[in-house]
Amino acid sequence: MIKSMTGFGKTEIIIPDRVIVIEIKTLNSKQLDLNCRLASLFREKENEIRQLLTKELTRGKIDISIYFDKSSKIKPLEINKEIAKQYFTTLQELSEYVGNNQETDIFSHLLSIPEIMSSAPEELSDELWQQIFPAIKETCDKVNECRKIEGEVLADDFIKRINKIESLLCDIEPYEENRIINQKKKFIESLEKNLKQTEYDLNRLEQELIYFLEKLDITEEKVRLRKHCRYFIETLNNESLNGKKLGFIVQECNREINTIGSKCNDFEIQRIVVNMKDEVEKLKEQLANIL
Repeated sequence: MIKSMTGFGKTEIIIPDRVIVIEIKTLNSKQLDLNCRLASLFREKENEIRQLLTKELTRGKIDISIYFDKSSKIKPLEINKEIAKQYFTTLQELSEYVGNNQETDIFSHLLSIPEIMSSAPEELSDELWQQIFPAIKETCDKVNECRKIEGEVLADDFIKRINKIESLLCDIEPYEENRIINQKKKFIESLEKNLKQTEYDLNRLEQELIYFLEKLDITEEKVRLRKHCRYFIETLNNESLNGKKLGFIVQECNREINTIGSKCNDFEIQRIVVNMKDEVEKLKEQLANIL
């Protein structure tokens, strides 16, 4: 069964004092477009994360975020008192040197200097990574389940549209016989009008007329279109990750419909062809979101 490229998955890992959140969002894209937004603690594992996502999610625009929930305790800050003292003394001396008589809050300036205040360094332990990695895999499974559910909805829509094309194809038949008769009549009237005083070979004329009517015949196109429609349903039901293949089949359907439209020379059949092409365009739009 087909899968959509649109999906979402979220997993939370609770560890002492913290909650780690893993979110994966996927959208349609012709190629794999992977974007990782990771908390600094997990950046060293980006390559492993990318490899896992490529294996599990295959294709599409994929965004993964791994971050600490707001409820997590903030890491303690480290204050370098020696450097703070040096900066404070230097700023005081500078203020006196330039003759700054206004009151200046030197202390507030100190807080904006990165060297003075910094978070305590933190390393990713093997124990924590052994919790994170399976959780990413679990999130991928949730995304794939979401993709599968949406794929089932799209599959129903595809079947409905293919059935509509086949139904419209049947609607052509009542007009087809009259179309050939009318074209034959117009052809003969045109000849009689233009060749009144001219001698011509009747046998050759009949041959040309048969050739002309064969060029207008759309039986082959109808047969091929019906086969393409059936093959589309067969591929839809029997193969996975078949979005590109289904796209090729729809292209062939479109080719046959265009040929029918160019041959028919009949208003009613042209109207039916326009409706079939409308269904094909809707199929193309939806197939762009299929794996």
